[in-house]
Amino acid sequence: MGKEIQIKAADGGMFAGYLALPSSARAPGLIVLPEVFNTNPHIRAVTDGYAAAGFVALAPDVYWRQEAGNYLPYTDDGRAKAQSLRARLDTDQFMHDLGDAIAALRARPECTGKVGVMGFCLGGKFAYLASTRLPIEAAVSYYGVQIDEHLDEADGLKCPILMHFAENDPHVPVPTVAAIQARMGGLSNVSIHVYPGTEHGFNRQGYPPYNETAAAQVRKRTLAHFNRLLS
Repeated sequence: MGKEIQIKAADGGMFAGYLALPSSARAPGLIVLPEVFNTNPHIRAVTDGYAAAGFVALAPDVYWRQEAGNYLPYTDDGRAKAQSLRARLDTDQFMHDLGDAIAALRARPECTGKVGVMGFCLGGKFAYLASTRLPIEAAVSYYGVQIDEHLDEADGLKCPILMHFAENDPHVPVPTVAAIQARMGGLSNVSIHVYPGTEHGFNRQGYPPYNETAAAQVRKRTLAHFNRLLS
């Protein structure tokens, strides 16, 4: 189990992050970015899982500037609140906050200094933007939304990125994935995978539409990606 820590933003504000430590004394850092529901118990469990796999894992509060501490359930009310918060989220401002979280993680004594970023859904978009805007060593995006709105940044890619998409995803439909593949699929530091028979959120263990086979395959690829680039 991890613990909440406080991270200082460049403008002087403070925001929470859920930190989970591995058993080793020092390890690479890994930022875990949540779905639209924010850093809820599921995302904290994912963060714990990557700490157990050998990373100093940190999951920040994405909505702290809107309403701090809103970690939402997978219910209709939770979804409505999440969409309300997301509508008020400033992408560029959050990317500055993410940069502060990366710097804080990199500076921790448990961290070797190398940092990767991974994210799901909304967090998948931010993981992609981290790979183009921020000083990190690796990125992984799980069914990232709205990436197609930022494809003009692809030439600025600063690290290798691994992208996972669901075959049947109304939030990231086939034409969107095709546009991402057309723009980025030929780049040497980009790997894109589409998983047959899956839906948006297929990695969400314990909740529909979890797909155990695909989730296991994705985790294996994700760990191999980070172990290669962050070790």
